[in-house]
Amino acid sequence: MKFTTLVSPDTLAQHLQDPHWAVFDCRFALTRPESGRAAYAKSHIPGARYAHLNEDLSGPITPASGRHPLPDPAELARKLGSWGVGPDTQVIAYDDSFGAMAVRLWWLLRWLGHDAVAVLDGGFPAWQKQGRELTAELPQARAVEFPARRDDSLWVDSAAVLDALRRERVIIDARPEERYLALTEPFDKLAGHIPGSVNAPFEDNLDMRGNFLPPEALRAQYETLLRGTPPGDAIHLCGSGVTACHNLLALEIAGLPGGKLYVGSWSEWINDPSRPTWTKKP
Repeated sequence: MKFTTLVSPDTLAQHLQDPHWAVFDCRFALTRPESGRAAYAKSHIPGARYAHLNEDLSGPITPASGRHPLPDPAELARKLGSWGVGPDTQVIAYDDSFGAMAVRLWWLLRWLGHDAVAVLDGGFPAWQKQGRELTAELPQARAVEFPARRDDSLWVDSAAVLDALRRERVIIDARPEERYLALTEPFDKLAGHIPGSVNAPFEDNLDMRGNFLPPEALRAQYETLLRGTPPGDAIHLCGSGVTACHNLLALEIAGLPGGKLYVGSWSEWINDPSRPTWTKKP
């Protein structure tokens, strides 16, 4: 059976020794970039490799880019192969932030044509609460070839967002409401949002335990946001193209696939002052 959205701790525990499964620890904090790696070194799910958001799952920042540009696909494919991910590997990603970082690896693998990838529902905290096995031992992966089949239809650039604005298409912003409303901005040089976009904080995809809501609840939530728009016509953004993937995963769970990621997101959008922005008035 192939897992393409979520996997439970029970299911993962049953496959820890499965050579066809590869687990990735994606713990990362934007304000403390090395904290995830340090936490991984202390303890992680047995067999898990560590994938660093800045170093492994993003490319170099340029003056025109957002904070987390797409990595070079050939380089990412090489890394995946060195980590033991082949064409038939089931990949599982987890973090300790409600999936906010693990979804980046989920989306990147789909971008490279590998759909056997799922996020651990509840993440590392759920695994810990259940008293499951942890280790500090580093895994030894057998290098294989990862065949990348890039699908650039999954993402859009700023020109496509401008066109969507002119056409009054649905644009969904996954950042917290206080950032969307320009009440605070901890990461970017300008606070606010793209005019005409709607706010759907990624945390709204979760229940009180930090697990994803059931498919029917997510479907009702996003059908309201889409307002009759086909899911594939909607564009999703956040601060830098990471947590917007959480909403894209929620849509997949809801049976509403096809949404497009604006990779550069708000941090790229504001690099060009000619692009329209909404900011809080003094």
